[in-house]
Amino acid sequence: MTSDETAIRALIWQWHDATAVGDVDAVLSLMAKDVQFLVPGREPMLGRDAFEDGLRSLLKTHRIRSSGDVREVQVSGDLAFVTARLTVRIEPLEGGGASERSGYALSVFRRMADGSWQLIRDANLLAAG
Repeated sequence: MTSDETAIRALIWQWHDATAVGDVDAVLSLMAKDVQFLVPGREPMLGRDAFEDGLRSLLKTHRIRSSGDVREVQVSGDLAFVTARLTVRIEPLEGGGASERSGYALSVFRRMADGSWQLIRDANLLAAG
């Protein structure tokens, strides 16, 4: 495994860990300002600010636990893509029924000037399970 692949896998685990503890700022640091998220049945979520608004709002009332199995990391120059099988569980803070979604995601990362990687595009096919 190359150092780039290792760094991208570490970024993905940082994302899961930061989300689990509600560290929104840490999650935001892992994505580009112009990030785009694609999910079935919705218009694309455009930009880090839109993601931040949604995540902060959700974390006021819920806890998010996610995990994933990275299936493939391909790096070409300053771009990389990842395919992964993800599970995301959203639990109300006040108890009650949690919801869980799982499925595959395709994510695209860009190497920044400092050598770090950031998420620039994410398309997921997570469905209720």
